[in-house]
Amino acid sequence: MASRRIAQSSINWAALAERVPPNQKANLAAFKTKSDKYLRSVVANPETAPKIDWAFYKKNVPVAGMVDKFQQAYEALQIPYPPDNVTKLVEAQEKEVQQEIAKFVKESEARIAEHQAQIATLKSLLPFDQMTMEDYRDSFPEQALDPINRPTFWPHTPEEQEPGAPNAEPHH
Repeated sequence: MASRRIAQSSINWAALAERVPPNQKANLAAFKTKSDKYLRSVVANPETAPKIDWAFYKKNVPVAGMVDKFQQAYEALQIPYPPDNVTKLVEAQEKEVQQEIAKFVKESEARIAEHQAQIATLKSLLPFDQMTMEDYRDSFPEQALDPINRPTFWPHTPEEQEPGAPNAEPHH
């Protein structure tokens, strides 16, 4: 029976604690306490079962053959180490998550580049406090008021416009 002996926890608790959000710290502490308790209970027991002095029992037990029967049954007992059939599933799931992360990072970088381009465009404009209505119309023609081509009624909000009017669509 080849079993793996656990001497200490293989979990890097400090690295794990850095990744846990503040509202989950109590759950992590409870989990670590439970894990440490299990580890202590495993380490408290010897790696192999204690040897039984069968000769002592043969000499002191009056029923003939009883100790031999127990010895044969004890030595025939094999407790297999449970097979690891979960690690491959976890590794496959980890690969999927890594692919999702890579996809998300790539999409995020594209969004960042798009937003940086928008920021650069806004920075290239005149400051809004220095802009005239004409400057605003030239910079944002789709949002500016255009009383000749797209007349609107005061207060010029989409809710206040007549249905079917050329400028009844909301502006963003």
